[in-house]
Amino acid sequence: MKNTGIISLGKYLPSRIVTNHELEKLVDTSDEWITTRTGIKERRMVSKGEKTSHLAIGAAKEALKNAQLDPANVELIVVGTISPDSHFPSVACLVQKAIGAKKAAAFDVSAACSGFLYALTTAKQFVQNGSVKNALVIAAETFTSIIDWNDRSTCVLFGDGAGACVIAPVKGAGIMSDYLHSQGECAHMMEVIVETAEPLNQKIKTIKKPYVVMQGQELFKIAVNSMAEAVDIAVKRAGLKISDIDCVVPHQANDRIISGVAKKLKIPKEKFFINIHRYGNMSAAAIAVALYEAVEEGRIKKGDNVALVTFGAGLVTAANVIRW
Repeated sequence: MKNTGIISLGKYLPSRIVTNHELEKLVDTSDEWITTRTGIKERRMVSKGEKTSHLAIGAAKEALKNAQLDPANVELIVVGTISPDSHFPSVACLVQKAIGAKKAAAFDVSAACSGFLYALTTAKQFVQNGSVKNALVIAAETFTSIIDWNDRSTCVLFGDGAGACVIAPVKGAGIMSDYLHSQGECAHMMEVIVETAEPLNQKIKTIKKPYVVMQGQELFKIAVNSMAEAVDIAVKRAGLKISDIDCVVPHQANDRIISGVAKKLKIPKEKFFINIHRYGNMSAAAIAVALYEAVEEGRIKKGDNVALVTFGAGLVTAANVIRW
């Protein structure tokens, strides 16, 4: 089994910025209310005609450039997303076509906000066992396309974006451990409502767009406990102690959730990388972009022990420990 690690990162964010003050004009909310309860100040939103695949392609191109990897030599593409352009083809196949990765296998992974780590852990198996020499892992979302913009409890939380990485065999420890867990019995707590016309019924002329509903208060406690447990398990599987972790990159859903995880793990919050104020919750893309920026800003350095942890609809939890 080959040690496998992240050898490059990439990101792509829509240029359109939507501030809390703009949302004040849309629903009954305020910048103060959003900021104090979530930590979010602004988020990115796709422009008309901009799709999830466009974001994924942008992030992929930067990750490949930083890895100095010719797209023709990419052997596997895995995309974490729950907001694809359409039911099919997969976003991964659209990326494959756009970058010219003709010999790559390509598929999507649906694990909501945990999509990046589910995709990363899946792709790691192929590299680790020698099935492929490298893999391009992407998380991309246009979450704002499935929001009910009359629901102030959800429309203030989410944004759009994409992050990517290239993984390959490495000499060092690389990805030291992973942990995936699901709680399907709680699936009803966050779901996408789909209202469609009945088959063969031509009398129904309108079809409502899918939209997200969630039980925020109930999810809060589960998220804190699940993420803390995931980190603890992944750290132990890596043969480390919590005190050995130099940086935690958590899912960027809510600043209060991050504070709760830090308290439960007894890790100083200063060790957590947070960028939720700039982007809101970008679902699967949130942690991918956060990891990129943590490295870019020098919060993660070579030799650091890094814990990645996410939680999302499903309910699904994931964590990885990486020696950078």
